[in-house]
Amino acid sequence: MDIIVGDHLTKKIDKLKVLEDLTTNVKQIQDDVLEEILTLNSSTKYLQNFFHGRFDKEIFKKNVPVVTYEDVKPYIERVVNGEPSNVLSARPITGFVLSTGTSGGAQKMMPWNEKYLDNLTFMYDLRMHVISNNVEGLEKGKAMMFYFTKLETVTPSGLPARVASSSYLKSNYFKNRPSNWYYTYTSPDEVTLCPDYKQNLYCHLLCGLVQRNEVTRIGSIFASVMVRVIKFLEDSWEELCSNIRSGQLSEWITDIGCRDSVSKVLGGAQPEMANTIENICKQKCWKGIITRLWPKAKYIETIVTGSMAQYVPTLNYYTNDMLPLISTIYASSETQFGLNLNPMCKPEDVSYTFMPNVSYFEFIPVDGDKNDVVDLGDVKLGCSYEAVVTNFSGLYRIRIGDILVVTGFHNKAPQFKFVRRDNVVLSIDLDKTNEEDLFKAVNRAKLALDDSSDLMLVDFTSYADISTVPGHYVVYWEVKDKSQDRKIKKHMELEQETFSKCCLLMEDSLDNVYKICRFKEESVGPLEIKVVCHGTFDSLMDFFISQGAPIGQYKTPRCIKSGKALEVLEKSVVATFFGTG
Repeated sequence: MDIIVGDHLTKKIDKLKVLEDLTTNVKQIQDDVLEEILTLNSSTKYLQNFFHGRFDKEIFKKNVPVVTYEDVKPYIERVVNGEPSNVLSARPITGFVLSTGTSGGAQKMMPWNEKYLDNLTFMYDLRMHVISNNVEGLEKGKAMMFYFTKLETVTPSGLPARVASSSYLKSNYFKNRPSNWYYTYTSPDEVTLCPDYKQNLYCHLLCGLVQRNEVTRIGSIFASVMVRVIKFLEDSWEELCSNIRSGQLSEWITDIGCRDSVSKVLGGAQPEMANTIENICKQKCWKGIITRLWPKAKYIETIVTGSMAQYVPTLNYYTNDMLPLISTIYASSETQFGLNLNPMCKPEDVSYTFMPNVSYFEFIPVDGDKNDVVDLGDVKLGCSYEAVVTNFSGLYRIRIGDILVVTGFHNKAPQFKFVRRDNVVLSIDLDKTNEEDLFKAVNRAKLALDDSSDLMLVDFTSYADISTVPGHYVVYWEVKDKSQDRKIKKHMELEQETFSKCCLLMEDSLDNVYKICRFKEESVGPLEIKVVCHGTFDSLMDFFISQGAPIGQYKTPRCIKSGKALEVLEKSVVATFFGTG
């Protein structure tokens, strides 16, 4: 035991030293990363467009343009369609990472290679170190993690295309992961790898409930998934209890891997366990349901920044404000960015310390000269930037579309808070409403809903309706009764005064350009709130999954651009409201 403890302490010290070295030598490490990328890839067809002969940092910054995905898409498609990797990368491109396609529009396809997984595994290891330094006793239990994989597509070149989480979960990095506490899960790998997300989710829950007294942490990639889990549990707890009581898995679970592995986890009939879970779930009010079902859980690990902040009140409700919500990693389909080194902070205070060894980072000032692109080591406290990435997989100076603000430094490494996506907007005329402004407006209206009714906002989305003259903003709300957990049905009456006030508060929260268009020039009509029935946003999620979005990385789109998605919402509308006054 002494040897194990000593070895554990040594590993923690080693990781601490790595973290300190990385965050102390930011500029040198960034220069080394860029030199490595350029030295290896200088002969690629893409970079050859911008230089001849020696290629150093100065020439790179002078000649290689800052681009968007659409700019490099033709080069990516050449590799997708079978041209050699050296169109973009000297390292063999071994696949493509698909973006979720729900936060900013159409799904994107990014080239990747084993270096992406190397960096991801490195970040996971550091994440384990950071969490273990802040939470005690995790090694005494298991993690109930709601991880999902999706069937990959094969490109004409024969290379796989899949979301980042599936790329990791299907790789040898996951299969051969260390057998330590951090990678000990309640669910067998066969459940995680099941491509049918309903069977996957059901089996995740079943395994987690059977081992409820061993669960010390709960998690998913995005907070929206955790909310989805609770909704699924609401609909399935009786069947889950029946399975636990009998020791037999439901017949509709047809995936062989799930059936065989979960049957072993069930381990026979457990009527007392089933009765305990049943008594908890049959209560009318589900406030604190997570902590009652999993009493030893110490935190929920999931992304609650950006658009995921919407789900913080709902998760706090289901945990009775007793479990910290921990956002650990900031990453995208292009690269990993950084870690939250203060994981126990409040969700609204989360900042990510950028790791200088995973990619070369540059930043475009939001306020200032857009051509004055600065390095990671030169950003200024309090300033806002759009991130630009050059990675090891063949992307050079690509704009990510994320707007970040510098909140501090860990040694010399900047810490960034995610502010918003740059390209998610509502617009009718000259008005331009971005995601951050929309969230502020909804949050202000939500306070009024909380104060004047027993309802709570479950989820929302919006779109710019130009079918009317003038056009106007439509915001879809799904609400529920917070005191009794009753769902809003078509026969329930909703308070006209309350929702009209919410409409006015939202409009009052939007910027001056919107107000001029709305009230002075009347080129924008009154904002409309449409209340939808219970389960509508589950149906919306099902729709996007049917269109290719991954369950494990799904995020409710805050601005709807799909006509078919609008049909899902419209058929569920139970009431509409406009502001009066």
